[in-house]
Amino acid sequence: MHETLAHLLLRAPILLDGAWGTELQIRGLAIGDCPDALSLTHPDWVLGVARSYVDAGSDIILTNTFGANRIALARYGLADRAAELNRAGVALSKQAAGDRARVFASMGPTGALLMMGDVTADELEVAFREQAQAIADAGADGIAIETMSDIEEALCALRAAKETGLPVAACMVFDSGADGAHTMMGLSASDAARALADAGADIMGANCGAGIESFETVCRALRSATTLPLWIKANAGLPVLEHGSALYKTTPSEYTSFVPELLAAGASFIGGCCGTTPEHIRAIRQILGQYHPKG
Repeated sequence: MHETLAHLLLRAPILLDGAWGTELQIRGLAIGDCPDALSLTHPDWVLGVARSYVDAGSDIILTNTFGANRIALARYGLADRAAELNRAGVALSKQAAGDRARVFASMGPTGALLMMGDVTADELEVAFREQAQAIADAGADGIAIETMSDIEEALCALRAAKETGLPVAACMVFDSGADGAHTMMGLSASDAARALADAGADIMGANCGAGIESFETVCRALRSATTLPLWIKANAGLPVLEHGSALYKTTPSEYTSFVPELLAAGASFIGGCCGTTPEHIRAIRQILGQYHPKG
């Protein structure tokens, strides 16, 4: 096991951070603009999000690099700045983390569909390899592959990330099927877990998708198929449109009421995805303090 990961797991359960996109929108990110570019154009916003989670007690924070692969960035005319944006995103989170938290850099999907022929597996791996190398060069402690719906794209990202030698968490979206524990393409959480483990994931898990109330089922399905540490980041419920804005209504206390059952189901890492805030993370820290006090 990677030394960084082994050291972290001594303190499990481990507190992750919360949402980045919704927090950046609060600070001024306009719908349709490129979030990843903010690391260069508005580094104070990005640093503010990162610091807010460190202050809330996160043991690991992510980075403003979710869409910083050249395929996704091409939509904004920024493909050739992929490496620069990843280095900047990691640097800002490292500045915020100091010696209080570790930094796992975010790698999200490209938005191009393999099954539709939008892109080839080779093209995906090239893009993810460029991103992962820039992340490693910038000094991240690990990589978090997030919000993957297609197992083949997840595996492309995982292979690229593993080449860096950093510990890698590979997370997919499970919010479909009668049990809510399948991807939108019909893959079960247990089958996904086996595929990711076989490909060398150090941590695996689920993020985004539905609200936290559905994640115990997902967590148990993952645990049934792997002994690897599990990484859980649920949304603060499903978004509700009000006055043209998507709002997430699950409060910190409502969110944390599900944390004990997720820990019982096998989660080692827990945080939040869309709509969760530093207040949600602070509330989780209080719950986790009953299991393993920070310090």
